[in-house]
Amino acid sequence: MKICPSAITLAALCLTSLSASAAPAHWSYQGDGAPERWGEISEAFKVCQTGMSQSPVDIRQQFVREERLPPLEIRYVDSPAIFLNNGHTLQAAPDGGGVNSIQLDGYAYTLEQFHFHAPSENTVNGQHYAMEMHLVHKSLTGKLAVVAVMFEPGSPNKALEHLWKTIPATGNSVSLSSPVKINQLLPKNRAYWRFSGSLTTPPCSEKVAWIVMKSPLTLSAEQLRKFKTAMRHDNNRPTQPLNGRTIVE
Repeated sequence: MKICPSAITLAALCLTSLSASAAPAHWSYQGDGAPERWGEISEAFKVCQTGMSQSPVDIRQQFVREERLPPLEIRYVDSPAIFLNNGHTLQAAPDGGGVNSIQLDGYAYTLEQFHFHAPSENTVNGQHYAMEMHLVHKSLTGKLAVVAVMFEPGSPNKALEHLWKTIPATGNSVSLSSPVKINQLLPKNRAYWRFSGSLTTPPCSEKVAWIVMKSPLTLSAEQLRKFKTAMRHDNNRPTQPLNGRTIVE
């Protein structure tokens, strides 16, 4: 992941889907650059193969420990955004002026961007959801936290409808002057699972705090079709071994 200056136009062009866009090696979801080969493509991606705390994961009850997790403190405001199609995902960088944030372990994490994967990357009891959204946050000390929201087929999502009206071509971005209603992309029930993981694309850096919301949202069949048409292929990394990690709830 590459973090750029605070100007929204720069952020949108430089942030990628949990990845390092400036990396010299090519990675993808198919063919020679597929996920199972990421660790071989470049030395910079080696941890994709050797890491012991990789994401995504399969969330199964036998691996979940019940704790008294604090309520998730989220503060998002509707704001304009830059909407980017980087070939790996559709990604929005909201211009919230630093207001968009979550509180985690006593620290503030600012929302940098959010993007989508279909089918979902994380699974629950071995089952994929139709789509998964990742809200990527960064603290002042450089720590990363991702809030993941699942989507299942059903009623259209109004915020997605707004975004999907202006899907840019691969490699292009558009400026959304009409505010993105980001809170419509969050479930009302804020119960969540938490675990330590990694970026889900190269360089697969670890020590990322993952917050996976338990309650899914819905999207219509047409909304899902539009996303898949824009991507032209599935854009999910297969689940990775827990290697002794515990998921807490």
